[in-house]
Amino acid sequence: MNLTRRPRRNRRTEVIRNLVQENNLTVNDLIFPIFVLEGENKKVEITSIPGIARYSTDRMLDEIASCVDLGVKAFAPFPNIQESKKDRFASESFNPEGLFPSFIREVKRNFPDVILVTDVAMDPYSSDGHDGIVDNGEILNDATLEILAKMALEQARAGADIIAPSDMMDGRVGFIREQLDRNGFQNVAIMSYTAKYAGAFYGPFRDALDSAPKFGDKKTYQMNPANSREALLEAELDTAEGADYLMVKPALAYLDIIKLLRDNSHLPIAAYNVSGEYAMVKAAAQNGWIDGEKAMMECLLSMKRAGADIILTYFAKEAAQYLKKG
Repeated sequence: MNLTRRPRRNRRTEVIRNLVQENNLTVNDLIFPIFVLEGENKKVEITSIPGIARYSTDRMLDEIASCVDLGVKAFAPFPNIQESKKDRFASESFNPEGLFPSFIREVKRNFPDVILVTDVAMDPYSSDGHDGIVDNGEILNDATLEILAKMALEQARAGADIIAPSDMMDGRVGFIREQLDRNGFQNVAIMSYTAKYAGAFYGPFRDALDSAPKFGDKKTYQMNPANSREALLEAELDTAEGADYLMVKPALAYLDIIKLLRDNSHLPIAAYNVSGEYAMVKAAAQNGWIDGEKAMMECLLSMKRAGADIILTYFAKEAAQYLKKG
């Protein structure tokens, strides 16, 4: 048989395969989501996110140090707020002496070169468990922007490097950008949760923060999983309003959306490999159904292949250990 093209020639040895490999995952691509709670000397395992725990600030500093030693230097912290401190206006979110701003200051004091990507949304602080102000069952868009801006400013004052609004309110990127600039925080970037879908993969995260909605769902503000063109509209608006990064969340079920934004934007694209996606791999590996380490790397590489420049993932520390092994 006379075959002119034999693609297998480029797969013949490991060295050749490495030479022609199109995408590579490095520790520099990773942001590690972490959970902080009040108190001292606390570590509380999260059953639905195996291997991940909530830490008090003092213990979290040790965890961050171990990650930095592995090369992970970007973190996305989320606060677990006591129920007694929650109200319908998420007032604790802009308390300068609250858990989250205090945590940010402590991290930046101990690790000035670490990058903190801080979440802006009402749900961890809201007695309603929603990302916006609730009035007679309706999520109020414009009134919520004021609270989000107050939250973003407190995080910036505390030392946040990148503000990440995850609420999906219309106009929030422009509103936050204006408030940051007006208060002298022109160098604080915005990583917008641009295409955040109302999907079924968030359950373990809500366990971690005790932030599930007290009623209804989030379908009036998060995107319909059936839609892709709508993501282009969100990306266009976020770009015009001043976003520095665009994010797709979740990642694995939305690789096409990552590719869509990559093909239509010059901004860096982030993908959030969410808790449910992580938990599925962990559960299958614990049952011996798959090789967890290989599945982890294959999943993360798929996001890079789709076009993600940055990956937020609970696998960050484990992937860094794997990459360090060579």
